[in-house]
Amino acid sequence: MSLSLRSRVSLALIKKKLPDMMSADPIADLAEGLHVAIVGSGSPLPDVKRGNPCAAVMVNGKVYIVDAGEGSSETLNRMRIFPGKIEAVLMTHYHSDHIGGLASVNLQRWIAEEITTPMRVIGPPGVERVVNGLNEAYALDSGYRTAHHGEAIADPAISAMVPETFHIPDDQESMVVLEEDGLKVTAFVVDHSPVEPALGYRFDYKGRSAVISGDTIYTQSLVNASKGADLLIHDALSIELLNMVAEAAAGAGRKARSQIMIDVGDYHATAPQAADAAREAGVGALAITHIVPPLPLKGLEGVFLADAPERFKGPLWLARDGDLYSLPTGGTGVERSNMFGRGPGG
Repeated sequence: MSLSLRSRVSLALIKKKLPDMMSADPIADLAEGLHVAIVGSGSPLPDVKRGNPCAAVMVNGKVYIVDAGEGSSETLNRMRIFPGKIEAVLMTHYHSDHIGGLASVNLQRWIAEEITTPMRVIGPPGVERVVNGLNEAYALDSGYRTAHHGEAIADPAISAMVPETFHIPDDQESMVVLEEDGLKVTAFVVDHSPVEPALGYRFDYKGRSAVISGDTIYTQSLVNASKGADLLIHDALSIELLNMVAEAAAGAGRKARSQIMIDVGDYHATAPQAADAAREAGVGALAITHIVPPLPLKGLEGVFLADAPERFKGPLWLARDGDLYSLPTGGTGVERSNMFGRGPGG
């Protein structure tokens, strides 16, 4: 087949698929219930398999984003999660790998059809500084797009994100920060010192519940907030693998990189510690995310998990980008699938 013929065949195929790809709406096909998609299951360390932290909680046809690391909007697009369905973004803390894709998520939502309100970014103190800084950084870009496409498509009145700050009182571990259409979102304090504030979130809907830890060491407040939840999504690292990376970096003369690998170990839980939290909270299933360090070989997954499967006897997964955890109403289990390639054109 000549190149020109191959090109014409490819053009015909993509022309045939494009209408279905553009109209695909996998969210509409989800069963009634609570659904959590893993948009980014990695960390700041470069990982070809995993993007920076981000999760999408879907309920009632609406999407609530938790954190938005670099690459989040691109991965949401691959998952065919229409940005116009994003109701709000909830921030756990303000490390770079949790905020690096926030402006891009906002850009995609801004130009989505039928959007008439700016994107809400809800978080603990500091959210206004992050949001206002990103709004200013993208002000010129927004102006260019309005001038190019017109106000009907790129309405300047809704281009900037709107920060919404809440503060958990010092004598409390948690508080409800969002309650609408049967969904209740509870923020709770975790320990990611020296990062403060640092939070996790619990989502409850019609008897089903999912918890996202944010970044934390093993902490009792997370166990308390996760009591009886159907699903716990917990960050974790491997001290053994990090030490190997640190030794290799030191041997190559990269002392700063080596020290960073050592330092990281004191503010994230290990997989066994996440399993302990899941067992003590009595959750139904556990998914490990924010994988540190990257796992380039499948065989390293067992090293990473260590004895976590012995500590927690329920379903336990190493999360992957694109994973979808579904908690249908009226049920008790957690169904796992993947949203990459889901729907027409996949």
